[in-house]
Amino acid sequence: MFIIIGIMLSGIALGYLFRKKTILQKLGKPISYTICLLLFLLGISVGNNSVIMNNLLSLGSQALLLASAGTLGSVLAAWIVYRLFFKKEIK
Repeated sequence: MFIIIGIMLSGIALGYLFRKKTILQKLGKPISYTICLLLFLLGISVGNNSVIMNNLLSLGSQALLLASAGTLGSVLAAWIVYRLFFKKEIK
Protein backbone atom coordinates (compact mmCIF):
# COMPACT_ATOMS: atom_id res chain seq x y z
CA MET A 1 0.00 0.00 0.00
CA PHE A 2 2.79 2.43 0.88
CA ILE A 3 4.52 1.59 -2.39
CA ILE A 4 1.41 2.54 -4.37
CA ILE A 5 1.00 5.80 -2.43
CA GLY A 6 4.70 6.55 -2.92
CA ILE A 7 4.43 5.95 -6.67
CA MET A 8 1.40 8.24 -6.85
CA LEU A 9 3.13 10.99 -4.86
CA SER A 10 6.20 10.66 -7.09
CA GLY A 11 3.99 11.08 -10.13
CA ILE A 12 2.37 14.15 -8.62
CA ALA A 13 5.79 15.67 -7.90
CA LEU A 14 7.08 14.95 -11.41
CA GLY A 15 3.87 16.26 -12.95
CA TYR A 16 4.24 19.46 -10.97
CA LEU A 17 7.89 19.89 -11.95
CA PHE A 18 7.24 19.27 -15.66
CA ARG A 19 3.81 20.94 -15.88
CA LYS A 20 4.99 23.40 -18.57
CA LYS A 21 6.00 20.63 -21.01
CA THR A 22 3.62 20.38 -23.96
CA ILE A 23 3.85 16.58 -24.18
CA LEU A 24 2.41 16.21 -20.67
CA GLN A 25 -0.50 18.50 -21.52
CA LYS A 26 -1.55 16.11 -24.30
CA LEU A 27 -1.88 13.08 -22.01
CA GLY A 28 -5.53 13.65 -21.07
CA LYS A 29 -7.15 11.40 -23.68
CA PRO A 30 -4.65 8.53 -23.47
CA ILE A 31 -4.99 8.51 -19.69
CA SER A 32 -8.79 8.37 -19.98
CA TYR A 33 -8.58 5.45 -22.42
CA THR A 34 -6.10 3.67 -20.16
CA ILE A 35 -8.40 4.07 -17.15
CA CYS A 36 -11.33 2.70 -19.17
CA LEU A 37 -9.22 -0.29 -20.21
CA LEU A 38 -8.18 -0.93 -16.61
CA LEU A 39 -11.80 -0.76 -15.44
CA PHE A 40 -12.80 -3.21 -18.19
CA LEU A 41 -10.05 -5.61 -17.14
CA LEU A 42 -11.11 -5.24 -13.50
CA GLY A 43 -14.67 -6.15 -14.55
CA ILE A 44 -13.38 -9.27 -16.30
CA SER A 45 -11.43 -10.20 -13.18
CA VAL A 46 -14.47 -9.71 -10.92
CA GLY A 47 -16.72 -11.63 -13.29
CA ASN A 48 -14.23 -14.50 -13.33
CA ASN A 49 -14.07 -14.70 -9.49
CA SER A 50 -16.73 -17.16 -8.30
CA VAL A 51 -16.52 -16.03 -4.65
CA ILE A 52 -17.38 -12.45 -5.59
CA MET A 53 -20.09 -13.50 -8.02
CA ASN A 54 -21.75 -15.81 -5.45
CA ASN A 55 -21.78 -13.04 -2.83
CA LEU A 56 -22.56 -10.17 -5.18
CA LEU A 57 -25.88 -9.27 -3.56
CA SER A 58 -24.45 -8.86 -0.06
CA LEU A 59 -21.27 -7.22 -1.31
CA GLY A 60 -23.29 -4.87 -3.53
CA SER A 61 -25.53 -3.74 -0.69
CA GLN A 62 -22.52 -3.12 1.55
CA ALA A 63 -20.81 -1.17 -1.26
CA LEU A 64 -23.96 0.88 -1.80
CA LEU A 65 -24.16 1.68 1.91
CA LEU A 66 -20.49 2.68 2.08
CA ALA A 67 -20.70 4.81 -1.08
CA SER A 68 -23.87 6.53 0.13
CA ALA A 69 -22.39 7.23 3.58
CA GLY A 70 -19.17 8.55 2.03
CA THR A 71 -21.09 10.82 -0.34
CA LEU A 72 -23.37 12.08 2.42
CA GLY A 73 -20.38 12.76 4.68
CA SER A 74 -18.58 14.66 1.92
CA VAL A 75 -21.62 16.78 1.14
CA LEU A 76 -22.13 17.51 4.85
CA ALA A 77 -18.47 18.47 5.32
CA ALA A 78 -18.56 20.72 2.21
CA TRP A 79 -21.72 22.41 3.50
CA ILE A 80 -20.11 23.05 6.90
CA VAL A 81 -16.96 24.49 5.28
CA TYR A 82 -19.09 26.69 3.03
CA ARG A 83 -21.15 27.98 5.96
CA LEU A 84 -18.07 28.65 8.11
CA PHE A 85 -15.71 30.19 5.56
CA PHE A 86 -17.45 31.29 2.37
CA LYS A 87 -21.00 32.42 3.08
CA LYS A 88 -21.26 36.15 3.50
CA GLU A 89 -23.79 37.17 6.10
CA ILE A 90 -26.13 40.02 5.23
CA LYS A 91 -26.38 42.58 8.03
